[in-house]
Amino acid sequence: MPAEDGKMRLTDTADTEQILRIIQSIPSPKSEPFKLWLAAVGKDRIEETFDPELSIDRALVTYLKQGYSREWINQRLQAIQVRKELVDEWADRGVKGGEYAILTDEITQA
Repeated sequence: MPAEDGKMRLTDTADTEQILRIIQSIPSPKSEPFKLWLAAVGKDRIEETFDPELSIDRALVTYLKQGYSREWINQRLQAIQVRKELVDEWADRGVKGGEYAILTDEITQA
């Protein structure tokens, strides 16, 4: 990775999944709140697999906490649904890989 002096330096890095696995492996009472949080989030995501409406409710609550208006939230959720339908249509018509990026860029510019 580039250092402050501009030179490349070897360093240890980890992605999000690896960081969470490290937290799970820490045998310390101080890590327990993080482990409990990870378990709760995991449970929520499993429940959302069986009832996808729960993820919509979670998004709604999150946007409200961030201060967005109900109108903005409704438009955002509708845009997500429209984009999903569009991507499904592209998949049905054989769009592959990088073509999604090209099509999405075209729509964004329009």
